[in-house]
Amino acid sequence: MGDMIRLAAGDGHQLDAYRADPASAGDGVIKGGLVVVQEIFGVNGHIRDVVDSFAGHGYVAVAPALFDRVRRGVEYGYNPDGVARGRELIGEIGWDKPMLDVAAAAAALSSIGPVGVVGYCWGGSVAWLAACRLNVAAAVCYYGRHIFQFMDQTPRAPVMLHYGEADASIPPTDVEAVRAAHPDIPVHVYSAGHGF
Repeated sequence: MGDMIRLAAGDGHQLDAYRADPASAGDGVIKGGLVVVQEIFGVNGHIRDVVDSFAGHGYVAVAPALFDRVRRGVEYGYNPDGVARGRELIGEIGWDKPMLDVAAAAAALSSIGPVGVVGYCWGGSVAWLAACRLNVAAAVCYYGRHIFQFMDQTPRAPVMLHYGEADASIPPTDVEAVRAAHPDIPVHVYSAGHGF
């Protein structure tokens, strides 16, 4: 459904992104733009499917390849090797540079209307920071374990958080600390593990 495009971040960095547009928006109206933030496995087949799914629901969706800053074309598998390699890359990238790349993706969608951000795993934490640091309309964060690390930052847009109660990588105490620090933010906890 979608295609790879090229984005330019504010610091001049060129990155790839996967973009999908609605074939038709049901009632003929595009609902808005959506930046889909990858897991630690890159903009792989699963993330492209997620982008396509959002397009099928009437959103113009873009998944920026955040790992392009250190390695282009990353598509790791959902296995221990993929986890280890993905964690190495996020360690190299840090937290500030992904904000430039998410901002570039949001800017590419700005003519469409409101632009939200949704992220999964590492991308859930990136989506949280985007809500705190960027001009986005809303953010939805799925099992972002680093949100706890940044819970002292305040979102400038509506945010919703989703966690699994059996997630071995996110202690329930971290989830409760985030909930206590931001009592107005909806925090949903499901009978699930990580990556539900």
